Amino acid sequence: MLVSIIGFVLAIFAAYRALLVLGPERTLGDSYRIFFFHTPAAIISFLGFTFTLIFSILYLAKRNVVYDYVSSSSAKLGLVFITSALFMGSIWSKLAWGAYWNWDPRQTTVLILWFVYAAYFALRSAIEEFEAKARSSAILAIFGYVAVPLSYLSTRIWYSLHPVVIRTSGIQLEPNMIQVFVTMIIALTLIFGSLLWIDVQIKKLESRIQEVV
Repeated sequence: MLVSIIGFVLAIFAAYRALLVLGPERTLGDSYRIFFFHTPAAIISFLGFTFTLIFSILYLAKRNVVYDYVSSSSAKLGLVFITSALFMGSIWSKLAWGAYWNWDPRQTTVLILWFVYAAYFALRSAIEEFEAKARSSAILAIFGYVAVPLSYLSTRIWYSLHPVVIRTSGIQLEPNMIQVFVTMIIALTLIFGSLLWIDVQIKKLESRIQEVV
């Protein structure tokens, strides 16, 4: 579909500029380039988990199966994006701090977030009856969402080595760097939306096939 094509083109364009066009950052040098992939992936995962929260609430209120489809599909994509963010974050950690894992508050809380949504799918796979599965996973998604703001605010609650993007310290992005960063976020948002729509349509098709069989 057109939206996904636009998203992939924008992602390739942003990646090209991030890796080959932009100059090094003042503080972190060339190692900062992973920021253009790591941070947008984390942001899109938060978007996915927020969708999961919203549609879990809607499912419990309306009992519309489509809401469960959207909730579980967005959780799936959120888990994919947060896994990639964790992977890239560990690489950045090695470059910046000399170790892949430092139990930094941001690393630790994002890992907790990953386990929450991994447990979400473990719960769904353990329950066969659809309504019980959808209801139980919706409840878990609602209570588990606390891990999202916790991971975002972790660098403000506790002392953290994790870099922040500000103009006086941390990562100091020039205007052209901000343009690339925003472009990558837009690209991944379009890709997320396309994949979410496709996955929900697949779930609807599978449901119709099961009804026929």
